[in-house]
Amino acid sequence: MTATMSQCLAQMVQTDYAMKDYQSEIAPRWCTGCGDTAILTAMQRLCRDEQLPPEKTVCVSGIGCASRLPHYMNAYGFHGIHGRALPIAEGIKIRRPDLNVFVTTGDGDNCSIGAAHWLHAVRYNMNMVVMLHDNQVYGLTKKQASPTSPKGLSTNTTPGGAMLNPLNPLTVTLGISNVSFVAQCVDWIPDLLYETLQMAYRHKGFSFIRILQRCPNFMDHHFDNWMQDPARTRLLTHSNGLRLKPEISRVYKNQETHDPRDMPRALALAALSDEVPVGVLYRNPDVPCYDELRAGERPSTPALVETVLNEEFDKVGIWPAESEQAER
Repeated sequence: MTATMSQCLAQMVQTDYAMKDYQSEIAPRWCTGCGDTAILTAMQRLCRDEQLPPEKTVCVSGIGCASRLPHYMNAYGFHGIHGRALPIAEGIKIRRPDLNVFVTTGDGDNCSIGAAHWLHAVRYNMNMVVMLHDNQVYGLTKKQASPTSPKGLSTNTTPGGAMLNPLNPLTVTLGISNVSFVAQCVDWIPDLLYETLQMAYRHKGFSFIRILQRCPNFMDHHFDNWMQDPARTRLLTHSNGLRLKPEISRVYKNQETHDPRDMPRALALAALSDEVPVGVLYRNPDVPCYDELRAGERPSTPALVETVLNEEFDKVGIWPAESEQAER
């Protein structure tokens, strides 16, 4: 290859991506003050800092306010049906392990109709990042109680107040076999949101992040007690977890050195109700990944599919053409 050809190829391959390279032409339509905007910014910032090629990045979602995020990313996107984001993402990852796969889902989308997929996706521990936007209400369908809604919350479906205690996405995820990464952050501390997302991306396996996310329309002031009283936020620090900047430490002084390998302590922190733990609760990079376990299998090509089907037809002595003639 000549030097001129090499230079031309180098110019065709972009290697220095900026934030704008991950911004689609569609303007976000979230309500003013919605925490989803901070999550989108963290996502675009991560892609820039990790220099992820847009053509090698996929954002998958289900249905809900959070699930609009793929529309606002300049990357491949799949806006699936309600609760089905995870099996779609798994299908993409098993077929194209070279892609960076991100899933964005809401508390209704993931924890209600998508609950069964959530459990098995954790168990499969495939290489992807899952962001659960938890505003504790159905937002897109205009204020119905979700699985994470607090007891007593008055909504369109629970006008007298929600009767059940909320589901805790952290304790549920920590209790599933093969769990490998669980973290929690809040949209109103953007630096920690970004750093948590970066750690999740660099983890090998299924990275689950619950993000407490404000909904100014239907849950106005719901998180004010946590936002206005920094003592109610417990920051989890560790050499294998978050490392706090001085400006964060000056405001949030309620800190705990938590080893992410300590599962019993992770469960105890996840169950806190009077404080919000922020950081990495659990991380185990040694859990086997399903997509890597299957990496040695023969790739599924059209020719291979045809061969396997023909082998099955041979077993019963019927070929597709003969079957069609018999039906006629």
